Amino acid sequence: MKTLGVFNIKGGVGKTATAVNIAYLAAREGFKVLFWDLDPQGSSTYYFRVKPKVKGGTKGLVKKKHDLEQLIKGTDYDNLDILPADFSYRLLDIELVEKKLTTLFKILKPVTDDYDLLVLDCPPSISALSEHIFSVVDGLLVPIIPTSLSLRTYEQLMSFREEKGYDNSRVWPFFSMVDRRKKLHRDIIDHASEEYPEFLNSYIPYSSIVEQMGIKRAPVHAFAPASPPAQMYNSLWEDLKFRLQLL
Repeated sequence: MKTLGVFNIKGGVGKTATAVNIAYLAAREGFKVLFWDLDPQGSSTYYFRVKPKVKGGTKGLVKKKHDLEQLIKGTDYDNLDILPADFSYRLLDIELVEKKLTTLFKILKPVTDDYDLLVLDCPPSISALSEHIFSVVDGLLVPIIPTSLSLRTYEQLMSFREEKGYDNSRVWPFFSMVDRRKKLHRDIIDHASEEYPEFLNSYIPYSSIVEQMGIKRAPVHAFAPASPPAQMYNSLWEDLKFRLQLL
């Protein structure tokens, strides 16, 4: 099972929308996908029309008090299951702070042979949970709004990882919520290849269609498959598939 984390220190950057759409595209292509909504806000769980509740909550998961397979729920889509969010995940940092960095892997171990891809929707922070996530993923997808502050938090993330000895070649940043009507967005993207050559070529446009995911409670492709955001998520998925060696 390959593991993809969708992460940013900042919130409101299109992280959850990206995680949901990438998971959907992978499942649609026939890969068995498990989605873990680690964010106590439960937005991904809401999009997938699943109740944000895990029996036993954070402590039950970490101490493996319940059968993981019974905690995983199906979604409306073939090949796509979800381990839902739970409001107690706000305490996950506290539970993990003294634990070995293999703890998340051990929680998931009972189902690793059942899925091709695990997608982690990570809460916005840099914390003990973040380090556990960094230790378990094959790739870390980082959505960045083309603004100075967003790029600054990206640099903070890369510096933190470098100090801790993580492999930064496994961090895959891309621009998100791009509004090409804004000169600042255009300027940053046009010059990004010089300063940030590691950025993926695909970017997700700012669009009301993505915002409609909250009304439709579905991935973009389920209600607007020909829209520009859907096409750009396709492009992003093709890039990720190659990087995760899922071809």
